[in-house]
Amino acid sequence: MRYITGGIALGAALVLGTLATTAQATAAPTQPARTGGLYAPTELVLTVGQGESRATSTIQRAATLSCRPTATGTHPAPKAACAQLRAASGDLSKVTGVVTNRACTKEWNPIVVTADGVWEGHRVSYTYTFSNSCTMTDGKGQVFEF
Repeated sequence: MRYITGGIALGAALVLGTLATTAQATAAPTQPARTGGLYAPTELVLTVGQGESRATSTIQRAATLSCRPTATGTHPAPKAACAQLRAASGDLSKVTGVVTNRACTKEWNPIVVTADGVWEGHRVSYTYTFSNSCTMTDGKGQVFEF
């Protein structure tokens, strides 16, 4: 009798284990929740680096910027940066092309700024090279102020 009871217990354990595994395998996987809402995605990674081109520059600083539905990210002034981008309709050349009457030296010590990501649903990959830190301070606007 003793062996029969042990055999029944073992058989019951195997059947219950199989049922539990089958129930887990047939359960529908959960779908990730969509967090974007009705807004087109606007997420950018911004960098500032020392060098002549994107490929050869050494990145010194980087920040993230999200403008939809609210301005957030690691950028120190996301609201101002997003406002400047919206005023330029997302055209980063209008952001870096700001020229004032500030006097800068003519030295060649290039600084590269880049923006990669998505602006209102459209892929963005932008690079601009300033001749030196003076011209960068003069023309970088709020977007690359980090």
